[in-house]
Amino acid sequence: MNNTIGNYRWTICALLFFATTINYLDRAVISLVKEYLDEEFHWTKSDYANVTVAFQASYALAMVFVGRFIDWVGTKKGYALSLIGWSVAAMAHFWVGLGNNAAFVWARIGLGVTESGNFPAAIKTASEWFPKKERAFATGILNAGSNVGAIIAPLLVPFIAAEFGWRTTFLIIGASGLVWLIFWFKLYDPPKASKYLGATEFAYIHSDLDEKQDDGTTPAPKTPWGLLLKIPHTWAYGLGKLFTDGIWWFYLFWLPDFLKEQYHLSKTDLALPVAAVYILATFGSVFGGWFPTFFMQKGWPVFRARKRAMLLYACCALPVVLAQYAGETNMWFAICIIGFAAAAHQAWSANLYTTVSDALPKSVVASVIGFGGMMGTFGAVLIAKVAGWLFDYYKGLGHIETGYLIMFVISGFAYLAAWSAMHLLVPKERQVLQD
Repeated sequence: MNNTIGNYRWTICALLFFATTINYLDRAVISLVKEYLDEEFHWTKSDYANVTVAFQASYALAMVFVGRFIDWVGTKKGYALSLIGWSVAAMAHFWVGLGNNAAFVWARIGLGVTESGNFPAAIKTASEWFPKKERAFATGILNAGSNVGAIIAPLLVPFIAAEFGWRTTFLIIGASGLVWLIFWFKLYDPPKASKYLGATEFAYIHSDLDEKQDDGTTPAPKTPWGLLLKIPHTWAYGLGKLFTDGIWWFYLFWLPDFLKEQYHLSKTDLALPVAAVYILATFGSVFGGWFPTFFMQKGWPVFRARKRAMLLYACCALPVVLAQYAGETNMWFAICIIGFAAAAHQAWSANLYTTVSDALPKSVVASVIGFGGMMGTFGAVLIAKVAGWLFDYYKGLGHIETGYLIMFVISGFAYLAAWSAMHLLVPKERQVLQD
C-alpha cells in the first residue's frame, strides 16, 4: 500500500488477529486434553459431544445479545470486556476440574458466553477501519488468527499437560489473553478519535461513496430486530453460517479423536499433524480474503467478485469426502486433504463475514454478525450431536471409520448447499438501510 496514505489500520488488524488467536487457543485446549478427560471422567463419544454442545449452545445464544451490546457500547469497551470474560472462564477450568463432570460443563458454558464477543467486535472494527475493497483481505488476516490459535495449541497444550497436568494447561493458556488488553487500550480508538491516524488515511478508510462517515465514538441508535429480520441479507448470512460453521467446529473438536481412532496417535503425538492442518488453513484464510480483489481489479463489482470467489471455495471443500479412505494407509495424505478443506472453509469464512459490511451500515454490523453466529453455532450443535451419535454407534459395531466417512461427506457438500441458499435469497447486489 502507498506509504503516503498511511498504514495504521493494519496495526488495528494485527490487534484483531491476536485477539482471535487467543480466542481459538482457549477453546482448542479441550480437544487436546480429551484423552485425560476421558480417563478421569469416563466419557463416551456422546459425553464429549455433550460437553462441546454446552460450549456451542451458550456461544450461540449469547451471540445475538453480545452483538447488540457491542453495537451499543462500541468496539473498544465491548471487545475488552469480552476478552476479560473469556480469559477468566478459561482459567476457571483449573478449579472446576477439581470437582465433577457437571462443574466442567458449567465452565464450558461460561467460556461459550464470553467468547461469543470476539467476531462481532472484530468484524465491526474491521468495517470501521477499512474501506470495502480491503475488508475481505483484512478479515482474512484477522480470521487467520483462528488457525494460528489452532496451530499453537497442539504445539503447546499436549506438552504442558504432560508436564504439569491438564488442569494447569487451562490456567496458563487462559491467563495469556490478559496481556492483549495492554496493547488494546494503548493502541486502539475509533478512527476519528485515534491520535495515531493521519488525515489522509482517515479519508482513505472512508472513501466508499455510499457510506456515511460515522465517527464511531458515540453509541449507535438501535435498529429494531423486526427490521433487520426482514432483510434478505440477514438470512443469507445466517444460512451461510448455519450450513458451514459446524464443519469448522467438527475439525476443531474432533480431529484429534479421528487421528487417535484411525492412526492410534495420542497426547504429544498429535502435535505435528494437527498443527499441519491449521497451517494450511492459515494460507486459505489470507489468500481467500485477498482473491476477490483479483476480480475487482478487472472491473467486477464487489458483490459479483465475492460471490464468484465463494463458489470456488465451496468447490474446493469437496475433496474432503475422500479423506477417510484415501488416507487409510497414509496419515499425511489424509492430513493434506483435511487441511485443504480447512483452508477452503477459512477462505469461505473470510468472505462470508464481509458480505454483511458490504451490504449493511456499520451501525448494525455487530448485530447481524451476532445473529448469524447464533445460527452457525446451532448448526454446530447439530453437527456435534450427530457426530457423537454416529461415532458411538459405529464404534459399537466395530466400524467407527464409517461414522467418520459420513461426517466427511457432510463436510464436503455443506458449502455448495450454503452458497445455493444464499444465492436464492440475494441473487443480485442491493444496498439496504443507511447509517
